[in-house]
Amino acid sequence: MVLETQRLILREMTQADFSALCKIMQDDDVMYAYEGAFSTDEIQGWLDRQFERYKEYGFGLWAVVLKETGTMIGQCGVTMQDYNRDKIMEVGYLFQKDYWHHGYASEAAIACKEYAFDKLNAKEVYSIIRDTNIPSQNVAVRNGMTCIDKFVKHYRGVDMPHFLFSVKRIV
Repeated sequence: MVLETQRLILREMTQADFSALCKIMQDDDVMYAYEGAFSTDEIQGWLDRQFERYKEYGFGLWAVVLKETGTMIGQCGVTMQDYNRDKIMEVGYLFQKDYWHHGYASEAAIACKEYAFDKLNAKEVYSIIRDTNIPSQNVAVRNGMTCIDKFVKHYRGVDMPHFLFSVKRIV
């Protein structure tokens, strides 16, 4: 699977992306919504989970690569997430700090939303975002989403309030 936007290529991650993923996920600033940086083992588990998602669903979080340089700057994609005892299709994103505030997250998230609607025939897609993560909430808004719920996720030993953003397919 490969998606292309004006400035980006989104493709399945491989084990060769591990060091680029570490650059993202071992940065406390990037990972503040997850209560801090991940260990090397946690990052490998995260990557392995993407490989499992690719096999099970045909999609997951993808490497976001700058067309101009071939550099992996983040990850963005569609995953199945638990919400109120259901599985929902979520657009998620996480980028290296050096690439924040350049529109890359919005560009990638919009492409993933369109992929979910056009290729996966989703009627609605969501983004689950920690209540303190204002920049990610802004990306969701730029992706045409509105906040429809607030709930608490228990992750890494912490209860974390989250917002559920949603956008429905226009038919």
